[in-house]
Amino acid sequence: MNIERLILMANQIGDFFESYPDHEQAKEGIATHIKRFWTLNMRQQLIKHVLNNQAEGLHLMVGEAVREHLPTLN
Repeated sequence: MNIERLILMANQIGDFFESYPDHEQAKEGIATHIKRFWTLNMRQQLIKHVLNNQAEGLHLMVGEAVREHLPTLN
């Protein structure tokens, strides 16, 4: 899957969790959703994008969620 599609999907997940009053809980929810429903290849592409491109195009909270939960996403 191309990275643009993955960014769109990740941002949609971020949009859902944006309404959570607890920012840390929202980031954990983003990471958990990605871990449960995305294939390993998709997760690895997103991680590579976050690490190599400063999470360009991703909502701030999504980039933070990926960085903070790297061990569980791999």
